[in-house]
Amino acid sequence: MSDDIQQKFDKKIEELKETLPTLKKGVNCAELTFTNILDVLGVDNYMFHNLAMPLAGGFGGYKSKDGWQGACGAVAGACAAIGIILGGKKKMDPITMAMAYLKASKYCSEFEEKWGTVVCADLCGYDFSDPNGMQEYQENEIWSKKCHEFVEWAVDKVRKLTRKDLKRKW
Repeated sequence: MSDDIQQKFDKKIEELKETLPTLKKGVNCAELTFTNILDVLGVDNYMFHNLAMPLAGGFGGYKSKDGWQGACGAVAGACAAIGIILGGKKKMDPITMAMAYLKASKYCSEFEEKWGTVVCADLCGYDFSDPNGMQEYQENEIWSKKCHEFVEWAVDKVRKLTRKDLKRKW
């Protein structure tokens, strides 16, 4: 990885450690993970922010009839960022797509190993499929107590997992 992009990631991670815990309104782990990585790459467009937002809260608080719940937004946003990094500035070919799957799977495994699960509700302790869940989450300031750590970790882990790809394509 070029020293320049390495320094940008270092600076971004330090910035996130300082600013993320202080955010109160409009925080979104998927959007913050995805767009902060894109910011390091010099890629920004409001559509990326909009694309990532519904992925937070376990895919918008999704809960299946069987009780399955979605992944943390720091997982979804990081997987999306892995795709952007591996694809570079063109659409992925089938081999690169397979590599993106493998890196995303490795990321999810390492997230689960670090935090115990990838499921949003299990990580934060609130079920966003219940309208009261989000309200209680906000009232209890869980973002500043816990969830910001997932985003900080995600940005650094994506950098580490995609080191060679960042060097070659960015």
